Amino acid sequence: MKRSSRVLSLTCLIPLGVGLLTACGGGSETSAGQDNAAGYPRTVENCGREITIEAPPERAVSLNQGSTEILLSLGLADRMVGTATWTDPVLKELEEANSKVPRLADNAPSYERVLAEEPDFVSASFESTFQEVSSRDDFAELGVPTYLSPADCVKNNEGDGDGSRDQPLEMSTVYREIEELARVFDVPERGEELVEELRGRLDKASADIDASGVSMLYWFANKESPYMAGCCGAPGIITEEIGAKNVFDDTKKEWPQINWETVAQRDPDVLVIGDLTRESQTAEEAAQKIEFLENNPVTKHMDAVRDDRYIRLSGAAMNPSIRTVDGVERVAAKLREFGLAE
Repeated sequence: MKRSSRVLSLTCLIPLGVGLLTACGGGSETSAGQDNAAGYPRTVENCGREITIEAPPERAVSLNQGSTEILLSLGLADRMVGTATWTDPVLKELEEANSKVPRLADNAPSYERVLAEEPDFVSASFESTFQEVSSRDDFAELGVPTYLSPADCVKNNEGDGDGSRDQPLEMSTVYREIEELARVFDVPERGEELVEELRGRLDKASADIDASGVSMLYWFANKESPYMAGCCGAPGIITEEIGAKNVFDDTKKEWPQINWETVAQRDPDVLVIGDLTRESQTAEEAAQKIEFLENNPVTKHMDAVRDDRYIRLSGAAMNPSIRTVDGVERVAAKLREFGLAE
């Protein structure tokens, strides 16, 4: 019995509630969609689990924007039946492909909503998203393989908040996610091409920039108890690539909540601020953040605020994803514009 048939029989009991690769047809480079496809079943080691894929997925659901944009960039839109949990508009190069895939929810969808699409594969960027929907174990009980981004696997996700990292994240982990997903869907050459392109862009953006001595702060969202980047996540990759310093690199928490008095004391040269379109926290959009900074008595005298040294980044660029390369490119360009980097 095919996995999609098995899921259908179970879901019937549940009430329904750039320059990336061209998003071309999602056909396998061997024989996608066939029982006993060449090289299948195949097993992927993922976050301490062995995930067995019986055949190239034909009905994939992606629960986070980062995972979604990888699948779309690999040209797999016609093998996707749902996306969810968006912080920003999709990359412009992927708009047409994305328009063909149903959006199940702007944030985390319900378990029932996901199962209604009869998925044969579910991916996510964050363990917390799986927990919001249900759990990887619940999907496994229905015979639906799940995949979690390796960038989240190497993070300590215990306790409240966004977890912490003992070691700095590297882009090689994002490249690994691309290659593994390409292997799952039997399009390895597309994965190799995408990784090669991203590596080239990253090398070009960081090759001739020297931002040593420049201090930076990354503010994702929330104005009452703002989430600022710690040392070792995606903002750490950006900072390392351009040779600058994160003023909160003394914490290994992914996104610690830090009071404004401490922010003002650190007084960074540049404020990198998330420009998000979601609506789950206060001060999501960059304009809201800037208005707050320029009117708050604690922050309005900071050097970066007085001198209008803001760098707007998408939320996706501040999370481990293909967008992190966009982040390096934009930050490097803006620092040169500010006259703070050679």
